[in-house]
Amino acid sequence: MTQDAYITTAVGLEKLKLRLKAIRETDRPKNVADIEEARAHGDLRENAEYHAAKERQGLLDNEMRTIEDKIARARVIDPASLVGDKIVFGARVRLVNGETDEEVVYRITGEDDADAKAGLISYKAPIAKALLGKKLGDEVKVKTPGGDRSYEVTGIDFD
Repeated sequence: MTQDAYITTAVGLEKLKLRLKAIRETDRPKNVADIEEARAHGDLRENAEYHAAKERQGLLDNEMRTIEDKIARARVIDPASLVGDKIVFGARVRLVNGETDEEVVYRITGEDDADAKAGLISYKAPIAKALLGKKLGDEVKVKTPGGDRSYEVTGIDFD
């Protein structure tokens, strides 16, 4: 069974690699030290610090495996190499809110690049899903937790 590629940018891939390095070089050694210190306190059956440290160890191991899997399946997309008239992963999109005439700009990016405050939205986000495949001038309706919103696509670029 083949798994889907993990779509990301070079920045997103680097963030994953840095997090994996931090787990291996900082978080796990500290966790091992925490386990050893908790063991030194005696009876492990009633030792809350020991159980918390062991749980943290499991969480770190799971996070590490998840990151390793993402890196192994990574398909890096360089937005600057893209062209076209449709919104795709990596596109920077200018939108005008149909109700408020407020302009917003988003770049559709990978999950690990996403930062809504910086205008970077994951391609899995509801607004990005609604935008993918649209063209300049298209109206886009998006269901959000705050209610339905309508936008007009006023710009698409790939710089």
